Amino acid sequence: MPAGVSWSRYLRMLGASMFAMFAGAQVVHQYYLPDLSIPEIPPKPGELHTELQGYKLRKEASAALQQLKAEEKMD
Repeated sequence: MPAGVSWSRYLRMLGASMFAMFAGAQVVHQYYLPDLSIPEIPPKPGELHTELQGYKLRKEASAALQQLKAEEKMD
């Protein structure tokens, strides 16, 4: 076996590394919330705007929360 390890240890490490890779990809996917919709008409060159939807939503939500807190303090 590669690097002089047993098959069981090799398969455990392979499984652990694959699990970590898939879990990390899922965490990143959930954090950034990519827009996976496919438009019917593709954009013309230079019109494609990529933005982080998840970041934009979190930023808007935090701004709204700050505004509500400010309004509560005024009352």
